[in-house]
Amino acid sequence: MQADHPSRRLFELLGMRKPVVQAPMAGVSTPAMAAAVSATGALGSLGLGAMQAEQAREAIRATRRLCDAPFNVNVFCHAPARRDPAVEKAWLRWLAPRFAEFGASAPAQLREIYASFVDDRRMLDMLLAERPAVVSFHFGLPGAPAIAALQAAGIRLMASVTDVREAELAVRAGVDVLVAQGIEAGGHRGVFDPGEPDQGLGVLALTRLLVRRFALPVIAAGGIMDGAGVAAVQALGAQAAQLGTAFVACPESAADPAYRAALLSEQALHTTLSAAISGRPARGLLNRMARLGQAADRPAIPAYPLAYDSAKALHTAAKARGEAGYGAQWAGQAAALARSLPAAQLVEQLERERLQALADLA
Repeated sequence: MQADHPSRRLFELLGMRKPVVQAPMAGVSTPAMAAAVSATGALGSLGLGAMQAEQAREAIRATRRLCDAPFNVNVFCHAPARRDPAVEKAWLRWLAPRFAEFGASAPAQLREIYASFVDDRRMLDMLLAERPAVVSFHFGLPGAPAIAALQAAGIRLMASVTDVREAELAVRAGVDVLVAQGIEAGGHRGVFDPGEPDQGLGVLALTRLLVRRFALPVIAAGGIMDGAGVAAVQALGAQAAQLGTAFVACPESAADPAYRAALLSEQALHTTLSAAISGRPARGLLNRMARLGQAADRPAIPAYPLAYDSAKALHTAAKARGEAGYGAQWAGQAAALARSLPAAQLVEQLERERLQALADLA
């Protein structure tokens, strides 16, 4: 009977001993962070969505050089961008004065800077060759042949979902674990189709809906920053919690000093969902770039990841002049609870807090 316990089932699937998953935030996660987390018995993660196949291969191998425990790698499964030259030109024209403020010019045109795993055969071939223990999907799912190939290679599969309909699609596709991403989560909303209405479900409601409806293990994600939060979602039936913002201030993360400082300041009390940075809704600190998305005269935003091309260029220009407020400073709603601890120490602290929360309720 003990082997049938949901948490034990998840741990056996993913090679974990602690109910914590470090979220694979692209641009923030590193081999050092993933290895440090996995070495504690939690599940470390690498965000590969912004990488080419060879970069991703080296990140996987670098993580393995640091730790022999299982870890997760995450890929983006967004639909290719629908180009609209008129929208893109209007966007760049509107951004031009912001670039000029920092002595720079807006790009002449926008590039699709990230490939989708849906169409990236090189990334699939690399994963089949490297065989990481776990692969997770964000923004949707790849096709059935890719899923079958990954499963045949012995790789466990997780999918981020934001509502019951997406979860049904993931279950039918054959994934092993559902990641219930609530509206509180930092970074990009994992909605499969950004053209459809977003129900904006919170992590507590979504977790409970999925646990009651599906037999697969559920990992809760969104606004969870301490061990009490982990215990709370476990009480709702989640087998583990995924934390992203909680790890941004760790010394192993790739966050720049300005991002870390903002996260550890009063600014962390203010987050917002905005599509102005990348072209898809994403939650981050309410900085200058996020405020652009709230401007009354803002034109239509180009599709993801086209808009990200202009945002990255503007951030580079502004940062060169000492202004860090145009960066993608992703953060969840409870960002003000962030701590600057080494990743392994943070996992151990989360476990102590989780056990204390459970003892307090006993």
